[in-house]
Amino acid sequence: MNKIWLIIQREYITRVRKKSFLVISLLAPLLIALTTVGIAKFSSSSEADVVAVHDQSSLNLLARLQDTDELHFVPAAPGSLAAAQAAFEKAKPRQEALLDIPADFTLDNTQGIQVMGKGNVALKRQLNIRKAVTKAVSELKMARSGIRQETIDDLQAKVELAAINLDEVGGKRNDAGTTTAIAYALSILVYMFIFIYGVQVMRGVSEEKSNRIMEVMISSVKPFQLMMGKILGIAGVVLTQFALWLVLSWGITTVVAPLLLKADKPTATAAAPVASSATATPATGTTAVVTSPAATPSSSETLGEAPRPGQSLGIWSVLGGLPIGSILGGFMFFFLGGYLLYSSLFAAIGSAVDDQTDAQQFMFPVTIPLILSYVVSISVIINGDPNGPLAFWLSMIPLTSPIAMVMRLPFGVPAWQLALSGTLLVLGFIGTTWVAARIYRVGILMYGKKVTYKELSKWMFYKG
Repeated sequence: MNKIWLIIQREYITRVRKKSFLVISLLAPLLIALTTVGIAKFSSSSEADVVAVHDQSSLNLLARLQDTDELHFVPAAPGSLAAAQAAFEKAKPRQEALLDIPADFTLDNTQGIQVMGKGNVALKRQLNIRKAVTKAVSELKMARSGIRQETIDDLQAKVELAAINLDEVGGKRNDAGTTTAIAYALSILVYMFIFIYGVQVMRGVSEEKSNRIMEVMISSVKPFQLMMGKILGIAGVVLTQFALWLVLSWGITTVVAPLLLKADKPTATAAAPVASSATATPATGTTAVVTSPAATPSSSETLGEAPRPGQSLGIWSVLGGLPIGSILGGFMFFFLGGYLLYSSLFAAIGSAVDDQTDAQQFMFPVTIPLILSYVVSISVIINGDPNGPLAFWLSMIPLTSPIAMVMRLPFGVPAWQLALSGTLLVLGFIGTTWVAARIYRVGILMYGKKVTYKELSKWMFYKG
């Protein structure tokens, strides 16, 4: 154990002192946060798009088009469409789109509307304009039929469901969106760290073998001790970097990000003035009932429901319905177990090859279970039944359980399944370590020979 401990210290201190480790550990969370904030700030414009409306119909749709946070409708230059286009091209300040409503546009013939822009009109802008026009035409149709918007709103019902976990004492409420997000995040972390640091183990062994350092080290320690020391030493590096990322991410999300995103939100542009009294539409000869601004649903009512009495919206109330203890404990156990299992296989690959090109043929069968477990678990666990038979077996097989079980944890896993999966993972790690050690003890001293799968199988049964 003393020799293994010395190897662990060497691997840990050597890697932690590298500038690349410090740069990645300290700057990666900040770069990710800055990139995310930058994308959010640039993707969401602070000003609404100005849309010029050239309305040739007799419906006066411009008066019906309501401004939103994304769109602000203004009248186009009077006259022909060519004149409106010319004015649109020279408009100061810039107008983002020109909406042309033809003269033959009626409530029964809603074809022919065009959206023009300087270059391609963005899909989001097209959808927003179509939504505004559709709403205006729908209001006119309802008015022609004698139906009021208030009547439609009263008839519509929004039913919300609260998911209750009856396995918890007294039943606990859980949020499907939060549960799914946590499952995604945990599985990505496990996949990323296993793959990145498992490959580091393989490359470290391969480089030391190429530099003939192994020949000196084997004279003092056994191959198994060398392999275990390297795997556990890099495991310490993994935990250190993971802890640094957690602390820095917490600090960034609670301190830095709010400061970067702190800005005055632009007030919603006032809606286009509409008549508050009934007006006659020449196209249909019927009376169009125009609701007053007070009767129009506010933006807050449209975008989301106000909190109801007794409804908790805090993050801690949402997390309170999740098995936090089993999530954290299970994540750390399967995270480390998966890393140790796959790192032993990667160490065996590194000892068997002389360069990184030869390593590719042996990496493929090792990484296939890791990749498949992530891809299949998304459809089976997150988008399917997290307690179904396929999800159960994925979380029991040692090669797939590190990701599948971690993905199931936020949904709640029975204690006996956690215990069984953990036991099988430990047994799987012992088995893969035995196989890797048999290959490792021969491979680290094998030079200049192209290794095949048949050759690897022979190494496993060499005596000595």
